[in-house]
Amino acid sequence: MTTIKALALGSYSNVKYHPFKDVDREFESIFRGEVEVHCTEDLDSLNPETLAGYELIISYTEFSDQPLTPQQTAALISFVAGGGGLLVVHNGISMQRTQELGTVLGGYFTHHPEYTTLQIEFPQREHPIVQGIESFAIDDEPYYFEMQPHFKTTVLAQYLHEGAMREAAWCHEFGQGRVVYLMPGHHLPSFSVEPFRQLILRSGLWAAARL
Repeated sequence: MTTIKALALGSYSNVKYHPFKDVDREFESIFRGEVEVHCTEDLDSLNPETLAGYELIISYTEFSDQPLTPQQTAALISFVAGGGGLLVVHNGISMQRTQELGTVLGGYFTHHPEYTTLQIEFPQREHPIVQGIESFAIDDEPYYFEMQPHFKTTVLAQYLHEGAMREAAWCHEFGQGRVVYLMPGHHLPSFSVEPFRQLILRSGLWAAARL
């Protein structure tokens, strides 16, 4: 079977909170031997010609305060709907600033309370992404979401915070493609937590239809 090729988008310059520097190397390490990861901050890569060379897109970018252009948005949606995979990690959900991509993601980030230790649990242990991964604790930002109404998605992971279980990961199909969102990943130490690394790997493989 051929090696999966992935385009990972992050922010190296004009970064507010989540620099891609060093996190990019973690993605390359996590996927080594399974996925060939090309890391960039060039959003002009989101065009049909460039995306045709990839099976998976990984989003860890902040997109500053601006949404993607209509052309970039259309290229990304077409990529996923046509059978591509989309793995969105932590702040990568900022692509929700483009309304259409908020629909693709299946949920909207609303805010986050203070950074703290989170206990990640898996309510859907039969799903291929989480099979064999143990519950784990991670020091991270507890993101809160509003899930898209009338949109079917599978919540893969949850955490207890302020008296309620909150979504920590979910996945769904979109057209012929697949989308996974993972909430942890605020900073570099998050990527040293082994169960989270396993979750990233398996999520990418599932999104690329190899799991």
